[in-house]
Order: sequence, then structure tokens, then C-alpha cells
Amino acid sequence: MFRRILVANRGEIALRVIRACHELDVEAVAVYSTADEDSLHVRAADRAVRIGPPDPGRSYLFIPSIVAAALTSRCEAVHPGYGFLAENADFARACADNDLVFIGPSAESMLQLGDKSLAKQIMAEAGLPTIPGSKGILSSVAEAATLAGDIGYPVMLKASAGGGGRGMRLVADPSQLERSFQAASAEAVAAFDNGGLYLEKVIVNPHHVEVQIIGDGRGEILTLGERDCSIQRRHQKVLEESPSPLLDASTRQRLQDQVRIACAAISYASAGTLEFLADERRDFYFMEMNTRVQVEHPVTEMVTGVDIIREQIQVAAGRPLVGTGSVVPIGHSMEFRINAEDPANGFLPRAGTIRRLVLPGGPGVRIDTHLYEGYTVPTNYDSLLAKLIVWDRDRPSCIARGLRCLQELEIEGLPTTRDLHIDILRHPAFREGRFSTAFLENARNELPTLAKATA
Repeated sequence: MFRRILVANRGEIALRVIRACHELDVEAVAVYSTADEDSLHVRAADRAVRIGPPDPGRSYLFIPSIVAAALTSRCEAVHPGYGFLAENADFARACADNDLVFIGPSAESMLQLGDKSLAKQIMAEAGLPTIPGSKGILSSVAEAATLAGDIGYPVMLKASAGGGGRGMRLVADPSQLERSFQAASAEAVAAFDNGGLYLEKVIVNPHHVEVQIIGDGRGEILTLGERDCSIQRRHQKVLEESPSPLLDASTRQRLQDQVRIACAAISYASAGTLEFLADERRDFYFMEMNTRVQVEHPVTEMVTGVDIIREQIQVAAGRPLVGTGSVVPIGHSMEFRINAEDPANGFLPRAGTIRRLVLPGGPGVRIDTHLYEGYTVPTNYDSLLAKLIVWDRDRPSCIARGLRCLQELEIEGLPTTRDLHIDILRHPAFREGRFSTAFLENARNELPTLAKATA
């Protein structure tokens, strides 16, 4: 096992990794920008290294500073968390070049699977069903028009190098194609310095379902069930749950079996997530693979009892997986992302000082957060404040527990998305599992928090 690990991130995920390190009796070294000097992850680490100013490009995204921090603190490995450099192949290579173990997949895996069009080809060859669409990056609007005509509208244009909803455009008919193509490509260049696009047929009223896996790099794969991430706003996840209310037991097992075979075929190492769209007939189609731990990983941990971060570290240290095959989930879990955003004002992100903080508790309740009273939320980073995760024996009980916990949660000093989650849990369609990725848009006038924005 490693003696000392550098945690190349900030906020709640940095704190989450530090705690896993300490449970493995491993020292954790934090990095921080000047904006995060008082952050909880800095306090929790055994040592902290300042790496630059608030601008992420000069701190958390600046590879030389991260590598230097690891070397000067005599770390043996680096855990990237999620976001920032977690899926950056250059960073993984820089770690290897300096005899640091990157806790994640190889740079080659990230390059292959991080390109969405290439990942589709790889997974299709490994046996996973994929959404009809282009076989690679589109060469022109004319090629997109021909393909869209063949597979039928509506179609979606997507940035090949992208994620998070950037570089995506829904095209309902041929008249929208050229304008949408140019807009998506320009957005992709601005966000990823890569304007490449691919095209997919739109699955009507889909669920967004993803399968969590851990691989040892030698062909052994452990699948940890699926999460339903259909409650989204502009392709950004808002609420996640496991298991999915859409899937039955046989579909769930078939999906996991196919994922395990595909990931074994590419000898995947570390934690990863394969994302699918599932239609109303429970047919599923591979979309992309995230080669990192995800924000919503606690949902899976609650229903499987597997510590995904700990498994990442142990696999990177050469230890065997905790198991192989498929873990059968027990009970039901949900995660509510509490963001510093104002839903009644177009989800405008806000900064401010936490004047009062009351966190819920009780059986089956977990909160991942870096907040404390008196903490000032900086303006430079993602708006995620906390993740409230609840578990209970079945979905109705889980919803009831989630409502109770959300009502107990108090964060004063800035607006949050707490009340939106309460509205979602009270909505009949959500309670009955009758929803798709368009839920928030379709139900906005029936959700009091969002209805205020349109009044």
C-alpha cells in the first residue's frame, strides 16, 4: 500500500478521498489555491501545499504545480477526484514520467474512451448496443444532413471531446441542422479546444441509466449495479438514484453482464462508469464512458456497501478487487445535489458566507460536504455545496426519508437548490417512476420553485 497520496482536487471530493486514505492508514496531502486556504479539505489533510491563485488554470488545472507538490511532499501516488484533471491524459502521463502512480486508468485508456465517437466504436466492437448515428467525427454539415435523413429526425449533435452538456444541440428537423452544427462546433471549440462533432438519433422519452464498474486492469471486472440519472437540467444531473425504477431484474442483470464483458475485453483498470439511454421498452444504448469516479458514486456505495474510492486506491496499489461479477443492490438510495444556485432566478450561481448550517442525520443518511458555519463559498469554482444521500429498504421509504432530511437541512447565507429537490420528491410522476430526462422541463410549471421563475 502507498505511504502518502496527493489529492489533486478541492471541496467535498478532496475531503472524501482524504478520509478514504486515512481509513487505509495512508497519509493524505492536500493542494489548495489561495481562495481555498480555509477550506475543510486543507484542515483534514496531513499536509497541504499551496499551488497558486484562485484561477483554476493557474492552480488546480496547472499540471506542473500539481506534480511539483506531489514530488516535494514525497508522495507516491496522486488521486485526481472528479473534474479538473481527472480525465486528462497529459496529467496521467506527467505522473508516470515522474514515478507517481496515477490513481485511475492509463493515459491510453483515457484518450480512447474520452473521445465519445471512438468510445462508441470500441464498445460496439465489445458487444454493447449503441445509439444509431455517425461512426466517427462528422466531416461536414452535408455528411450530417445525409446521415440524419437516413436514421430520421430528431437527432442530437454532440461534441466528440466534450461533456457536461456543452457542444450539444437538439435538431428537430432539417431546417435547424446547419445553424445547430455551427453553434455546437463553436461551443465545443470554446470549451474543449476541439470542434469535432458526432451525431446520434434521439431516443424519445429516455431514462439516463449508468453502470458503475471497477476493473483491475487484468480483465477482472466488478459491476456495482446501475444508477438512474434522468432528473437533469440542460444535461447536468440534479438527482440520482439506485436502482433505476425503470429496469426489472432481468434487464438489470443483462445490462451488467454485457458491461462486464465489454470492460473485460479492454482490460479496464480503476473505477469507471458506462452511461446509457434506455427507452420505454427497456432497450438500452451505450452513450459514453467516464474514466473516473463520479459525483454520484455515494448512491452506489449506499446500496452495495462497496467503498469505491478505497477500491480505486487498492487497485492502483496492485491489490485484488474486493470481488468480481455483479453485486446485487440492497434497498434503495438517492442523492440530492445541493448547489449554490437560485432556481427561481435561472439557476444563477451565487457566492457568500455560510451563516447557519444544520445537517440532517439518522439511519441511512450520509452527507458529503466541505461546508461549515463561517465558510465563504468562493466564486471561482463549481457551485456544488453538498451531497445529501439517503438509503432505505425500498423506493417509497427512500423518498420519505429524503423529504424528511431535506426539510431538516438548513443552509443560510446564499440561495440553494434544496427546495427544488423537495418539489421533485412531492411530484406524483416522480413518485410513481413516470419520468424521463425531460422531467424538469415538462413539469416546471408544476414545481413551485421553478414556477416562481416563470411567473
